Amino acid sequence: MKQIAVVGAGSWGTALSMVLADNGCSVNLWSHRKEQAEEIQEKHTNAKYLPGISIPGGVSGTDSLSKALDGSEAVLLVVPAKSMREVLKRIRGLLKHPLLFIHGVKGIEPVTFKRMSEVICEEIPEELRRAVVVLSGPSHAEEVSLRHPTTVAVASKDSEAAKEAQNLFFNRYFRVYTNEDIVGVEIGGALKNIIALGAGISDGLGYGDNAKAALITRGLAEITRLGTKLGAHPLTFIGLTGMGDLIVTCTSVHSRNWRAGNLLGKGRKLENVLSHMGMVVEGVRTTEAAFALSKKINVEMPITEAIYQVLFEGKHPKDAVDELMGREKKDEIAALTESLSDKNSGKRQ
Repeated sequence: MKQIAVVGAGSWGTALSMVLADNGCSVNLWSHRKEQAEEIQEKHTNAKYLPGISIPGGVSGTDSLSKALDGSEAVLLVVPAKSMREVLKRIRGLLKHPLLFIHGVKGIEPVTFKRMSEVICEEIPEELRRAVVVLSGPSHAEEVSLRHPTTVAVASKDSEAAKEAQNLFFNRYFRVYTNEDIVGVEIGGALKNIIALGAGISDGLGYGDNAKAALITRGLAEITRLGTKLGAHPLTFIGLTGMGDLIVTCTSVHSRNWRAGNLLGKGRKLENVLSHMGMVVEGVRTTEAAFALSKKINVEMPITEAIYQVLFEGKHPKDAVDELMGREKKDEIAALTESLSDKNSGKRQ
């Protein structure tokens, strides 16, 4: 029986713990809140994040990071992007042997604009990590916890590590593909949250399916432009962690980013929205990071810029939409084709 430490007991960390337990793994699920860890351990529930769901007995709750890691062969990180580096520093001081590091975090580190795999490699010495794998794709925790059919991808520079992660999670309701493009998988998973905010704003304004289809499609073009400039493979963005994740996040009430955007579109202020949500809305800080990064590396991202203006500059959502619609005429394919053939694009990793 494999022992896995899952760091982060939100809805996604809990759902993935259930998948691992269903596959015969012994899971130590870590929460920084003692009362939450005790609820998981004693009641086998996590009512705040997954109400009405019974957690398998193979999942143990703990608020001790040392206990969670002790004896584990792999660690699954499911914490907010802004907290990742701090958590990794704590983990580094507790490691006694090298682990497989897997993360399911869909975000970019604020200020540094680093992807989560980059943060892991910076904070965990090479001798203490066997490999780094990212798990991403169209997957609401609420549906995974109900064991509804779900398909995701795992990506790593180490193909054997990706296969190991695939074997850990693959089962009758949770299908897992491997992918070598860790840059594309991480960028797609993070930036789709920005477009989901936009889709929620559009719905909150009372616009219909036409507007949402445009946001998803042109949003994918923006994600692809930035991703390929950073070295991602363009085909990744028409797969599970690109278009797949965009569809599920932009069209479902399960999506906290869509829900936050919807409230913004209805006139609520950002501070009020975040307080109302009660959970981390990764798309907010990802918008800030992606906007700054796009300016730094000179990639055009008009939807991201518009959402940034709504979130951080007080622009009214309707004014942002009007400005997007009134932009200069363009050829649909030309800008994307130019970005894909850009000789200055980053080296694929």
